[in-house]
Amino acid sequence: MKENEKRKIIANRISLARERAGLTQNQLAKLLNIPRPSVAEIESGKRKVSAEELISMSDIFEVDINWLAGKGENKSDEQRDKIQLAARNLSGLKSEDIDKIVDLLNSLKPKGDSH
Repeated sequence: MKENEKRKIIANRISLARERAGLTQNQLAKLLNIPRPSVAEIESGKRKVSAEELISMSDIFEVDINWLAGKGENKSDEQRDKIQLAARNLSGLKSEDIDKIVDLLNSLKPKGDSH
């Protein structure tokens, strides 16, 4: 893959992740401590994103850094989609069945996890 193509994929993913996070370019620029035009240049593919910026954006957007860097799928999106589908499927169940599922989920949690 050519450098230009790779940069465009990264640019598109950054733009998509920013929009999904509900942030403006200006807000992202402030979080990254860079000028807003730099965010616009990154999102248009005119400017390379630094490793430090990529790490920060991964944290800000709560997405997999490899996905943001143009590799693979976004595991966060896949997991969220699975959880939403499961929640929709639960809506038709009896209360007792939901309680059983909750008990099962609680038994799968690592010991000491209070969430």
